[in-house]
Amino acid sequence: MEIQLNGKAYPLDKECNIDDFLTKLSIDKTKVAIELNKSVVPKDKYSVTKLANKDVVEIVTFIGGG
Repeated sequence: MEIQLNGKAYPLDKECNIDDFLTKLSIDKTKVAIELNKSVVPKDKYSVTKLANKDVVEIVTFIGGG
């Protein structure tokens, strides 16, 4: 299975949800926004939203500054 992650092909060895995927990438889910196939996924849906072959995922990281 393969998804597109931030514009690049990314292989997945098995189906997973967004929560599991972020854990695999060592990303804190409280500091990112996820867009899946051009729709923003609410954080409370990460555990029930599964990634499928050919999905397009964009991970946007929040950065503070001034």
